[in-house]
Amino acid sequence: MKIAKLTAALLAVAVMPVMANGTSAATATPESTASMLLNPATAAEPAKDPKAAVNTMIMLMDPATMAAMMTQGMNPATYTQMGQAALNPATAQNYAVFMDPNLYTKWMSASMDPNFYTAMMTPFMNPNMYMKWMMAPMDPRMWNAGMQMLNPGLYMNWMTAPLNPANMNLMMAPLNPNLYTGWANMAVDPKTYGTWGSFMNPATYGNMANPFAAFVPAAPAAAPAPAAK
Repeated sequence: MKIAKLTAALLAVAVMPVMANGTSAATATPESTASMLLNPATAAEPAKDPKAAVNTMIMLMDPATMAAMMTQGMNPATYTQMGQAALNPATAQNYAVFMDPNLYTKWMSASMDPNFYTAMMTPFMNPNMYMKWMMAPMDPRMWNAGMQMLNPGLYMNWMTAPLNPANMNLMMAPLNPNLYTGWANMAVDPKTYGTWGSFMNPATYGNMANPFAAFVPAAPAAAPAPAAK
């Protein structure tokens, strides 16, 4: 029985990085994962790629990620960043990718791949994950997040937030005409809609999209080449 448990643990440790492709999972940290999920501009990134979704799920199983999200959630600068991202047309363009059929084709392919389900289940076979949660009450990062409520600097940051230049610029942003110009350009940009954007591009239809094409005189035919002597 002990050998079977040890084999399962070793299998989980060996397989999990392979199934997660070792890209984002190897480089991501609890702080970077929390920043990604708390930023509207990047919060949807895991939903765009099954591999990224697995990597994010693995990071969310780490109690340190929860501590990082708690700490950043008490920082007024986090909400300033949320507001800036919400007004940025690039954020809407980032979410418009969900209208691209290629995204759903990618997920359909993942749903038929046994490796995808293996990658989702292997973290639960890793004893290290359960050990992290058992040791979480003694983790300094959890203590730091819990003790933030006793930090006078936290309340000072919130009291001075309305006077922060970044927040003042955010409040004045709706009065900037360039904001609406950027949104209009985003709405008519074919790149915003991925594959469907080709239907908005006049170049897709050629002369059919030009009502004056019939009145444009045709170019003269080229003179025939002289016969070889």
